[in-house]
Amino acid sequence: MAAPGPRRRFCCCTCFCTENLYVARYRLHVRFQDEQQLRRDYGAVLRGRGCVDAEDFRQLLAELQQEVERRRRQAQESAVRKALISSRYQPARPDVYNLLQEASLAPEFLAAVRYSASPGANLEGLLQRLDTVSERKRIYRVPVLAAPFCRALLQELEHFEQSDLPKGRPNSMNNYGVLLRELGLDEPLVTPLRERFLQPLTALLYPECGGGRLDSHRAFVVKYALGQDRELGCHYDNAELTLNVALGKDFTGGALYFGELAEAPAGPEPLEVQHVVGQGLLHRGAQLHGARPLGSGERWNLVVWLRASAVRNRRCPMCRRPPELADAEDFGDGFTRDEPATLDVCALT
Repeated sequence: MAAPGPRRRFCCCTCFCTENLYVARYRLHVRFQDEQQLRRDYGAVLRGRGCVDAEDFRQLLAELQQEVERRRRQAQESAVRKALISSRYQPARPDVYNLLQEASLAPEFLAAVRYSASPGANLEGLLQRLDTVSERKRIYRVPVLAAPFCRALLQELEHFEQSDLPKGRPNSMNNYGVLLRELGLDEPLVTPLRERFLQPLTALLYPECGGGRLDSHRAFVVKYALGQDRELGCHYDNAELTLNVALGKDFTGGALYFGELAEAPAGPEPLEVQHVVGQGLLHRGAQLHGARPLGSGERWNLVVWLRASAVRNRRCPMCRRPPELADAEDFGDGFTRDEPATLDVCALT
């Protein structure tokens, strides 16, 4: 009997606790190892943004140390929340936890998927089935969710928000929203969306970004409202590609804006893009982007960071170096390494 092949394990890069820490007060992402390094690398920039005296810097250090500690505990605390939610939460819409079906998706999206998966499909043909928001920036819009499913998902998210169960931050910049893995929606909703429906499109749209080799994701819903998060500073995503779907509700303002790629020279004024409920925007994760202030109402968006280990295993998008891998649970941060398979002695006897 042949020996079993290596087992693939998902990992994170050790830079997660030191790179791209966001300081909302100064609208700045920083690398943070210690006070001396912070002063050396960012002292002049911080002073120019209002961090001018000892108390300002003391508060900044406290914020950064708190964020580092949050990141170190993140995986363990997320697992605890997931287990608690699974044991105690009663969904308002159990139907959204069923395995994703075509009836939940917009006809235009399904048509684009079917074309992309057909023999002879090419980029030119696919673009005839999408709305090209920016040819130069390669940003595309397409209806993704059918209206009834969009309403049901939003109803379920609001029901969970109103519960007394613990809720993790969607990411390091947003404070309000839901991690879909913790709510139990990763496997029935996001994984089939990535594997069955998105990958045929992204393989044609972004082949050099691993669009045809997506093997993991991080999915969350973000909420913007008056008195909560109202805007989002300029950033790039820890993903090869990003899908951003507007779920609702009624709101004004809050447009997305897109700049250049993270490592490209500064370009002209950012491109502003309005949200359309039920429709999704596809863009490269390295595309700088943010959100303008919300004017009124509430805005909920489903965001899926799409990851390809074949790409990020060569270069971490956060530290921009070959990744230093550390073991992680579930999909980790989308990096992988092979581990020797264990031989089941009992199976051989």
